[in-house]
Amino acid sequence: MRNALDWTPYRRSTVGFDRLFEFLENSGSAAENYPPFDIERTGEDRYRITIAVAGFKREEIDITAHQNMLTVAARKAQPGEGEGRKLLYSGIATRAFERRFQLADFVRVTAADLADGLLVIDLLREVPEAMKPHKIAIGSDQATLIEGDREAA
Repeated sequence: MRNALDWTPYRRSTVGFDRLFEFLENSGSAAENYPPFDIERTGEDRYRITIAVAGFKREEIDITAHQNMLTVAARKAQPGEGEGRKLLYSGIATRAFERRFQLADFVRVTAADLADGLLVIDLLREVPEAMKPHKIAIGSDQATLIEGDREAA
């Protein structure tokens, strides 16, 4: 089933999450949508992922950043002996999960915090100086040097 939302306006204004909208369009099952999350742009090159992880403690959540993949996984610890509860009804979803986010090039995790049942992961996009566009002087002896290379020469 295709998603009825048109993501085109958002595709033009995002940097760093180019494949996010394909993920949103192709997701459909409830298992893929747990736990719920938000992605927001907090600055020119700053982003924040907020994941609802109510019921999980810090030591039960694992955040791994490897190359362009951010993985958030959690597994609820088994209750110790004598700590067993007798639930009459269980509506709080504390099942194990693994949520993966494909990050754009040069995006790195700067911080993670857990408060009020929300896991907040801050991201920063840092393009290396060599990859940024530079102005080139016209009609001078240094026409082949780019601005960033003058200090190194």
